[in-house]
Amino acid sequence: MIHFVTDSSADIPRHLLEKHTIHSIPLSIHVNGKDFAEGVDITPQEFYQEMALSPELPKTSQPSPAQFAKVFQELTGKGKVLCFTISSKLSGSFNAAVMGKELSGNPDVTVFDTLAGSLGHGLQVLKAVELFEQEQPFHMILSRLNTMREEMKFLILLDTLENVVKGGRLSRFQGTLAKVLDIKAILHVIEGRVEILERIRGRSRSMKRIIELVGDRCTDFSDKIIGVTHVNNLNDARTVASELEKRYRPREIIINETGATIATYAGKDGIIVAF
Repeated sequence: MIHFVTDSSADIPRHLLEKHTIHSIPLSIHVNGKDFAEGVDITPQEFYQEMALSPELPKTSQPSPAQFAKVFQELTGKGKVLCFTISSKLSGSFNAAVMGKELSGNPDVTVFDTLAGSLGHGLQVLKAVELFEQEQPFHMILSRLNTMREEMKFLILLDTLENVVKGGRLSRFQGTLAKVLDIKAILHVIEGRVEILERIRGRSRSMKRIIELVGDRCTDFSDKIIGVTHVNNLNDARTVASELEKRYRPREIIINETGATIATYAGKDGIIVAF
């Protein structure tokens, strides 16, 4: 038996968490002077409203080691535990999970750093579940996950640079200039770190470009699941997913809202594509 644990930044649709009994440990969000547990006492839609009203960038923090330890202790003696975290280059969640393993005293816990976020993280969890249901041995599941992690591609389309400005990574003047010129940014993930890939003028051109970039990064999608997450922008997410389906014929496309952790950095109307 394998029990699957993840932190909440994986953006896995709730019905899949419940279907596969995946334990989700919430990250914390501080916004407008209030604290929330992601996916527990604030929905994505509620968070988007809070974020829009906040003059400062919301602050996110990883689960505590004690939160991980509690779940690991509850699973002691019930089989292996495979825990997935957001990239260790983006959050302290991985280190907290490792400490939680030590605190729990459960020797059957393996903590896996996905080096990704949102559904780039979530797809790795779902792949592990799929392999387990195919009765693959544990060592083979880990081997396949290592390969998947190395091959994982992750593209982020920022419709606004407002949160980048609030986070201090861009000056207010640069942010205003980008808004006036209708500049969109496309980011990608390199070895677990997020970096700017391209700057493009106009929403339509930027959406077309991100679809092209998906094709540039993979030639065979026949066994690929593509994850598309969005920050209160379902129409554009569906448009992107439809075009990806038409062009590349993946095995499946999963669309979901971006949770508070990732939405903090993607900003209003952001789109993330992981595959």
